[in-house]
Amino acid sequence: MVSRFLFGKERETCPACGWVHFEDPKVAAAVLVERGDEVLLVQRINEPGVGRWTVPAGFIDAREDPARAAERECLEETGLVVEAAELLGVIAGREHANGADMVIAYRARVLGGELQAGDDAQEARFFPRTALPPLAFRATRVMLGLEPDALTGPQHPPEE
Repeated sequence: MVSRFLFGKERETCPACGWVHFEDPKVAAAVLVERGDEVLLVQRINEPGVGRWTVPAGFIDAREDPARAAERECLEETGLVVEAAELLGVIAGREHANGADMVIAYRARVLGGELQAGDDAQEARFFPRTALPPLAFRATRVMLGLEPDALTGPQHPPEE
């Protein structure tokens, strides 16, 4: 492989056949579940942000509908069956080396299930917006309206 300037940036290319490596972005889906003035959060069991809280979220599988991925992640992490009822927007910008390049955010409503932590969540519960625990990620703060309207604005990539 050799590095060549193609399509506006340096890309790894095979000198024999001309194949060009295009790095695919990592995409996650997240849900904002509200109950009155409370929001559903999960406590992370893994790094980064172990012990901190975030909205239910996770990576979208290849060929998976983003809304279904958001619903699946919520079920896996909280035991709640939800419907991704409203697209809130896309939050761009990778927050850590293993993170997503973009998070597709949905407002969701609970259809059923029983609240219990699962998958990579240590705990799952509703918090009043006025008494939120330490949050793990900027994307969560954006979804909760704690950071400026970054759902539509461009973000800067992390330092490599």
